[in-house]
Amino acid sequence: MVNILYIGDVVGQPGRRALHQKLETVIDRERVDFTIVNIENPAGGFGVTEAIMEELSELPINAYTSGNHIWDKKDFVDNYEHYPHVVRPANYPAGNPGKGKVVRQTAGGVNVAVMQFMGNVFMAPIDNPFYCADRELAELGDAAKVIIVDIHGEATSEKQAFGRYLDGRVSAVFGTHTHVPTADERILPNGTGYQTDVGMTGAYDSVIGFRPEEALHRFLMNTPKKLEVAKRDIRLSGVLVEVDETTGRAQRVVRIHEHLGE
Repeated sequence: MVNILYIGDVVGQPGRRALHQKLETVIDRERVDFTIVNIENPAGGFGVTEAIMEELSELPINAYTSGNHIWDKKDFVDNYEHYPHVVRPANYPAGNPGKGKVVRQTAGGVNVAVMQFMGNVFMAPIDNPFYCADRELAELGDAAKVIIVDIHGEATSEKQAFGRYLDGRVSAVFGTHTHVPTADERILPNGTGYQTDVGMTGAYDSVIGFRPEEALHRFLMNTPKKLEVAKRDIRLSGVLVEVDETTGRAQRVVRIHEHLGE
């Protein structure tokens, strides 16, 4: 069996602090073989920088996923090729930096494929993630039996449909982007682990990781207001999936939710 830990959207410095204080504890406790972290938001809530990537390199992380905000920091985007283990949604048009899948090995020599796709509902319209998943799986071939897929999107219906579409073809489908952990972790009928959103790693006394004051201004006044990262009630959120490396099927899916304390 291979234990894979997936950590949800890391938001700002509080999210990075949660990683530094809790990640290795969870890895040791759960006997994790492979760790994936979503880094769409660690730089003030929007994007990632090279300096932050250097900071995160100190941690036992095997692969990173991202999302639509991965393009927000120019210094990272301009040097994307330096980070082959950072995955961006595969359904962005060809010619963009980065790639939509990566295959890396556990310490025990098991190949793990990590893929990401972005939803179209309530998001910027890009290529259809369902057909793109067919393409990426065909290209992957027999390179890995253990396949973890991130669906980065707003709509729960689209994420659930995506999980059903890939059920039996991948080890797990986990959602990111909404920053709110869902209580629907399960194994789908054909053996694929699933959770609609694995949640946020950051400050939970907030509106999806940001101070409520600025978020309320936007909703009440209908005018722009710069969002500031919140700092209280910091938690690490994610999901653990146990996969049979011979079949690629999930055996167990468990939510992970760790409080830092004040």
